[in-house]
Amino acid sequence: MGLKASSSLLCLTILLGVSSIVSAVNITRALEKYPEFSTMIELFAKTELTPIINKRQTITVLALSDDAIGSISGRPEEELKNVLMNHIVLDYFDELKLKALKDRSTLLTTLYQSTGLGQQQNGFLNCTKTNGKIYFGSGVKGAPQTAEYITTVFRNPYNLSVIQISMPIVAPGLGSPVNVPPPPPMSSPPSPSPKKAAATPAPGPAVEEDYADAPPGAAPETAPASAPSEDGSPAPAPGNAGKKKMAAADEVEPPTSASNTGLSFGAVLVLGFLASFVGF
Repeated sequence: MGLKASSSLLCLTILLGVSSIVSAVNITRALEKYPEFSTMIELFAKTELTPIINKRQTITVLALSDDAIGSISGRPEEELKNVLMNHIVLDYFDELKLKALKDRSTLLTTLYQSTGLGQQQNGFLNCTKTNGKIYFGSGVKGAPQTAEYITTVFRNPYNLSVIQISMPIVAPGLGSPVNVPPPPPMSSPPSPSPKKAAATPAPGPAVEEDYADAPPGAAPETAPASAPSEDGSPAPAPGNAGKKKMAAADEVEPPTSASNTGLSFGAVLVLGFLASFVGF
């Protein structure tokens, strides 16, 4: 029985050792596949944070791309180390866990807080979810929440998670704050295609001067076009012909009573002459 118990205990020890090796945190190995985080790997090594991170069993690293980390990479080494420790959360968070957060602030403990140097909660981070977006900032009261969650870079559930944020977080008391980068310039919208000009209506025929004095509301009469004459000469204008006829009609005087009497007397003489001729 004692031999069997010893064998079982040995197997369990080996399994636990293998399990710890497989699940061990290795931040360098997690990020070496992503060249955009090469500066952060170098700064972890420079500040001797790499072995400290790798000793942790559960950890979340807020990673910064080479462009984003440039604003703090030139700071004194001690200040840089404190700032970087504030980007290491002593808990596991990945995209699923972050999106499951309610629309409120959650306080996260960082590696800097574990040193015992934290003051006024500058060793904590505030994680806030607003309108579907997630922001990080210092846990100090009134500190801005400006580092936006971008994506989850690496995840080994409940051991190591590497999530990318938009800018460094410098807590009050750890150094001068980092200004929020300006938003990328908006591309100008494409110019609308030129529209075809609306067809301009042709001007109507000018009203003749003959109707200039017509009373308001009276519509001018349109005379039919006259056919050309047989000899090829142009036909007189309808307006002038109408005016001549009206003038001629005005010149003819109505017959008088004297002319009517003369015509009656002539008719009697003719009838009498015919009667006398028949009598002979």
